[in-house]
Amino acid sequence: MYSCIQNDDDSAVPTITSSSYSMQGPPDKGYQNHNVTNVEHDSDSSAVPKNYQHILALAFAVKEINENPQLLPNITLGFHIYDSYFIPKWTYYATMQLISTADRFLPNYKCDIQNNLIAVIGGLDPQTSFYLATVLDVYKIPQLIYGYAPVMNDKTPGLTFHQLTPRESFQDTAILSLLIHFKWTWVGILIMSTDTGKRFLQAVSPKLTQMGICFAFLETIPTLSFLSEINDQLRNMAKIHDRIMASKANIVIVYGDTFSMVYLRWLPYLSEPEHVTNKPRGKVWIMTAQMELTAIIYQKNWDLDMFHGALSFTIYSNDIPGFHQFVESRNPSRTKEDGFIRDFWQQAFICVFSNPVVDMVKGDICTGKEKLDSLPESFFDLRMTGHSYNIYNAVYAVAHALHAMSSSKLKYKAIVEGEGLELQYQLAWQLHNFLRGVSFNNSAGDKVFLNQNGHLIAAFDVMNWIISSNQSFHRVKVGRVDPQAPPDEAFIINESAITWPTWFNQVQPLSQCTMNCYPGYSRKFKEGKPFCCYDCFTCSEGTISNQTDMNDCYKCPNETYPNKNKDLCIPKYISFLSYEKPLGLSLACFALSFCLITALVLGTFMKYHNTPIVKANNRSITYTLLISLLLCFLSALLFIGHPEKVVCLLRQTAFGIIFSVAVSCVLAKTIMVVLAFMITKPGSRIRKWVGKGLANSIVLSCSFIQASICIVWLATSPPFPDADKHSVSEEITLGCNEGSVTMFYCVLGYMGFLAIISFTVAFLVRRLPDSFNEAKFITFSMLVFCSVWLSFVPTYLSTKGKYMVAVEIFSIIVSSAGLLGCIFFPKCYIIVLRPELNSREQIIKRKT
Repeated sequence: MYSCIQNDDDSAVPTITSSSYSMQGPPDKGYQNHNVTNVEHDSDSSAVPKNYQHILALAFAVKEINENPQLLPNITLGFHIYDSYFIPKWTYYATMQLISTADRFLPNYKCDIQNNLIAVIGGLDPQTSFYLATVLDVYKIPQLIYGYAPVMNDKTPGLTFHQLTPRESFQDTAILSLLIHFKWTWVGILIMSTDTGKRFLQAVSPKLTQMGICFAFLETIPTLSFLSEINDQLRNMAKIHDRIMASKANIVIVYGDTFSMVYLRWLPYLSEPEHVTNKPRGKVWIMTAQMELTAIIYQKNWDLDMFHGALSFTIYSNDIPGFHQFVESRNPSRTKEDGFIRDFWQQAFICVFSNPVVDMVKGDICTGKEKLDSLPESFFDLRMTGHSYNIYNAVYAVAHALHAMSSSKLKYKAIVEGEGLELQYQLAWQLHNFLRGVSFNNSAGDKVFLNQNGHLIAAFDVMNWIISSNQSFHRVKVGRVDPQAPPDEAFIINESAITWPTWFNQVQPLSQCTMNCYPGYSRKFKEGKPFCCYDCFTCSEGTISNQTDMNDCYKCPNETYPNKNKDLCIPKYISFLSYEKPLGLSLACFALSFCLITALVLGTFMKYHNTPIVKANNRSITYTLLISLLLCFLSALLFIGHPEKVVCLLRQTAFGIIFSVAVSCVLAKTIMVVLAFMITKPGSRIRKWVGKGLANSIVLSCSFIQASICIVWLATSPPFPDADKHSVSEEITLGCNEGSVTMFYCVLGYMGFLAIISFTVAFLVRRLPDSFNEAKFITFSMLVFCSVWLSFVPTYLSTKGKYMVAVEIFSIIVSSAGLLGCIFFPKCYIIVLRPELNSREQIIKRKT
């Protein structure tokens, strides 16, 4: 159905002249002049009685304008209403009637200049508006549409429309904002199987995908058809119903028109023939702006539970003063000029008017006393709906544009001598420029403004559909989407005002393919599944995720480390082997204790300097060994405390040189034992080599090699203070970077080489007759020494942070204590506790 508006200065009262409102067949010849006053009720009719309000809104607007002396004085508006029957050929036929004579169908020929076609208001169906435009565009006749805009393609000429609805891109953004706000990422979509439905899908799909929202299913609503095909359509809807109910998506976006609601209302009754069970509960329906709660005659008393809690985007509408009373006053007996009211009355109240021509009338008789307010709101609404509000504003937009055109001195001339301004016959195309940018306040006080592109500048309201237990229906405004508002105010939603479907027990529903991967977890997508379907895995060691649904975990900065839940980076604390900590204090105490013991041993030996047991095996080497052991224990203290540059340079090199001196002394003592045994053989030539000079040479030469290695180390890549941020996850370890690891292991390797030689020689001579079996004691000491340092390397490499330093200190103390104990404890025992054995005779006796 669509209407045309004409200006007519012969009649001040508009009349409605049209064929039947119901879809029963094509119009006959002389369609626009045929007054329908009596229509027999047909039980097969599939009209939507609620759309009758659109006609009333049109008539009411024209009535108000004609009664307003300030708007269009001396000009009277009239209108005709035509039905397209959703068939292109009848749409074109009716369109040609608009540009034809009143009495005969002669397109492009009109002789009555007092009846001028000013504009056409298109129908709800976009295709109807498109078919109209292909003809009207030739004559530049403006068309105002209050439904979806037709889809244009490359083969379509640039047709002009004045759209009384906001651009659909605003609605797409509004839907996206709603889904993001409630974090609904798994949604189903129902669209019309039309070009506009495909356009919506093409426009919204990339945006949804970009924001991480997936389609659980995508179904199409059958297009409007005649009753002969309704069974096939319902079978298709039954399959759609089963797929919807099988889906885990709780949110269903429905892009449709008024008649789409007729199909949706079939859903609760498709699975069971008895029409009573298996209602599609547990879904939140999100309706687009063109959808209204409507019903056909069969659905008058059907329940509305499935729509309870639905959310819909609606174009702003308001109650027009006087419209409610205008609608209530409609009555078949008092409104003779209304050619639609009798058919509407029969549809709405399921009755028929008595017909004197027909003897028998099937069904109840319409009395005309039925009350409109007794009808369900889904069947007829006394308040102005969104579509009716747009039609009302469309009529006023034409009137204001026409008023501006008639007042323009540039396009119209004044008739002098007091006759005022008289509208000359003008082509309708001149009205286009005045419709662009038209702005006015309607009788409800709302501002209506069309921009230069012919689009209405308005916001969307978010409405919550509430179905009461008595099946009464009302809508509650819970939000607003205003494209002209600041970004932070463009989308406003009041969650506390929303009533959710009873299935969710008034708790905000979730709609996700997979539950969120919370901080501390990352997503792993499932192969062959939409990207909204994934598995959650804990972040690996050393990584975190601090947001929901992160694709990958990331490492914390060097100065921080992950907490236990792996969702936060915590600053690392500074760590080093300190005297204030138990470990450092314990090692320092051990080192000092053994220093004291070594000093006591050295003092004891010096006190009994001239006794045979001290004089045996070279006193100078013995004192050198004790002093080097004392320094070894003291060198362990260099590893404790805050690392400084000088300390880092000294601690490894000093430790390496001092230990080399100690091991060299042990090697010298071992070699001296061998030589001492060999010179006892008659005629031995080795006697000349035995003496203090040989022992000192061994110690000096072996120590010099280690000192040379350390000098090269310090010259090429010296150690330096460093902060280790990676070895231990929770701390920054302050220590000394060895500079060259190769040189470090060269120092250890050379020291180990000396120890192995000493152990080998001592082991070979362990059974030689010697005073107090010193060779055997040296063997034990070197066995301890080699065992400690062989176990040191893997232990050192397997530990991290300050414990690496602790392992090295421990190795220094234990190996030094092994040398001290194994070599000097037996001698101190004799010196202190068994002085009778500390005599020359006992030494000679033991050697023998």
